[in-house]
Amino acid sequence: MPQGDKRRLKPHTYVVEGIWPHAVLGDHHGAWVAQEVAARLRRVIDANGWSVAEVSRRAGVSRMTIVQVLDGAVWCDLLTIANLEKALEVDLWPGREPGNPPR
Repeated sequence: MPQGDKRRLKPHTYVVEGIWPHAVLGDHHGAWVAQEVAARLRRVIDANGWSVAEVSRRAGVSRMTIVQVLDGAVWCDLLTIANLEKALEVDLWPGREPGNPPR
């Protein structure tokens, strides 16, 4: 699959104003999805008082990957999102229909 120029840049590079993940972004849908996943993940971590190490242990996702997702430094892959959603019992993907939780 061709990745194109926009994919080689990190999600946080599309920030126009403000600080990731609450910043205004340029016109890049993928960056918006990455931003929303990071913001939702941060809310879950904070609401539960968990450390990144605890989330890593629960989800089987490396701490470095979680930190990079939270910082907008990587394009989070679907398997990572799926593992986080299942382990944390939350929807991280924006736009999911209510009542259609991860299994």
